[in-house]
Amino acid sequence: MTPTRVDDATLRRLPKAVLHDHLDGGLRPATVVELAEAVGHTLPTTDPDGLAAWYYEAANSGDLVRYIATFEHTLAVLQNREGLLRTAEEYVLDLAADGVVYAEVRYAPELMLTGGLALPEVVETVQQGLAAGMAKAAAMGTPVRVGTLLCGMRMFDRSREIADLAVAFRDAGVVGFDIAGAEDGFPPADHLAAFEHLRHESVPFTIHAGEAHGLPSIHQALQVCGAQRIGHGVRIMDDIVDGKLGRLAGWVRDRRIALEMCPTSNLQTGAATSIAGHPITVLKDLGFRVTLNTDNRLVSGTTMSREMSLLVDEAGWTVDDLRTVTVNAVKSAFIPFDERRALIEDVVLPGYARWTSPAA
Repeated sequence: MTPTRVDDATLRRLPKAVLHDHLDGGLRPATVVELAEAVGHTLPTTDPDGLAAWYYEAANSGDLVRYIATFEHTLAVLQNREGLLRTAEEYVLDLAADGVVYAEVRYAPELMLTGGLALPEVVETVQQGLAAGMAKAAAMGTPVRVGTLLCGMRMFDRSREIADLAVAFRDAGVVGFDIAGAEDGFPPADHLAAFEHLRHESVPFTIHAGEAHGLPSIHQALQVCGAQRIGHGVRIMDDIVDGKLGRLAGWVRDRRIALEMCPTSNLQTGAATSIAGHPITVLKDLGFRVTLNTDNRLVSGTTMSREMSLLVDEAGWTVDDLRTVTVNAVKSAFIPFDERRALIEDVVLPGYARWTSPAA
């Protein structure tokens, strides 16, 4: 039987899971405008539609460093309780409205301290906002489970401190750790003390690697630092020639290490050249555990439904393919096995059953 294709209306109803989505990259444009006015921060424009367009255009530079620089304005409004609470709650509601049933939100607490909050206060406040959003989403009949990843910034020296924070809040909604920021010149092994501490405390972590930098960054993230997942990882293609996997690519595939792939974001930063040619399709077909993600919804002008639609329209994906990457994401989530299994069996698979082919 020919696999079932899916239209945009169906896409919005399909259950979705996102593992790689930054809190400070996903604010509502109108919220940025209102919060910026409250704190006296000057924006490129105070028109929400114009601001959304500015972000998208500024991010389409093909340069990861310039892409990261667009966060100046979102971070400016995330320095107090009001901004953090509102942003976290809206984060959950926006994902729930898009059909997301599981999400891991990541952010760097060390970038949210200029308003006088201490690191633990930042985390506590974000968790309060996320809890409020989850309660409202459940009341509206669109429940979503959200876990938190705390990020250390790879160009700074507070990663061990942030790792301590992840350990301290692991029973309060924090499910893991990450390092983020410009890859080139800031190797993950610089933060080995943080990763060793997390392994000692049995806290899982992912590492941004293989986006702006090549195979050495992926190798170091996995074999030196011990990452359980890889953020982006598009450069794993450098270790695949004519469908034949090199040793590192084979390690990633055979050990089911999830790749958190973000097609639109990768086009913006120059890590990929087109949706049709994005590595996610080849890697999926080769049996890698690829997952589909948004990275930064405001900056990339995207949603999970849009990412799915692009792959359907430009890369020939079917609903069966979308189910595969959704199940992959839940399988690779940093939450207990019984919760992952329940999400897959009770939510994801029933949500796709109407649309997938019997032979899938």
